[in-house]
Amino acid sequence: MTKEAPRIAVSIVSHGQGALVTHLLSDIARFCRTPVQVVLTINKPEVLPDLSYPFPVSVVRNAAPRGFGANHNAAAAIIDADVFCVVNPDVRLTSDPFASLAVLLDEPDVGVAAPVVVGSRGEAQDSRRRLPTPLNALRRLIARPQAADEAVDWVAGMFMAFRTTTFRAVGGFDPAYHLYYEDCELCCRLRIAGLRVAVASDAVIIHDGQRTSRRRPRYFLWHVQSALRFFRSPTYRQLRARLRGRA
Repeated sequence: MTKEAPRIAVSIVSHGQGALVTHLLSDIARFCRTPVQVVLTINKPEVLPDLSYPFPVSVVRNAAPRGFGANHNAAAAIIDADVFCVVNPDVRLTSDPFASLAVLLDEPDVGVAAPVVVGSRGEAQDSRRRLPTPLNALRRLIARPQAADEAVDWVAGMFMAFRTTTFRAVGGFDPAYHLYYEDCELCCRLRIAGLRVAVASDAVIIHDGQRTSRRRPRYFLWHVQSALRFFRSPTYRQLRARLRGRA
């Protein structure tokens, strides 16, 4: 008997980024044979482009802006799908990443799956990372990041895929993080729950890191506030103690 294809929901949040959203949705329509549904959250007022695509697009308009985690949690609450994907609007596709990610998520010990991330010139991006420490977090904030780690404790939030049941069971993203570290914190909770972070080597996406916190003071402040929250959190202390115990 042929296994039924998983139902996949893609959550995209636009902050006045209609042009980027159009490129991403066009990429999905062009390259992806895996059936998807899209939840597009409009986080600040904007005029939407034409949303006529060969897959359903549900639009949610926020009365007031919300943070990264809160927006994707709200999207996860309204979908009817087996796989829930969080995707930034500035991601570009040249192939279908969803099938490979869904295969990884068939493994019961996988809590989150992510693609390989490259820049627009094909250069590797540091999207998969080791558990941070305050010192290396500071280095990342003020210096150019290094190449992606081979060992993976967490993956960056520009593209993450979860079994919907798993995402809901762990409570999704912590909305106390307005921006930054919510992806790391969620991966840590999945690790504590006995699940692993996996990267699909045959799924590749394009994303050029914006490093906004280095250029805009408000984002820098959010970055610092989120880092302090994370390093003081029980989640961080518990996972770090567990990893030390295995050393």
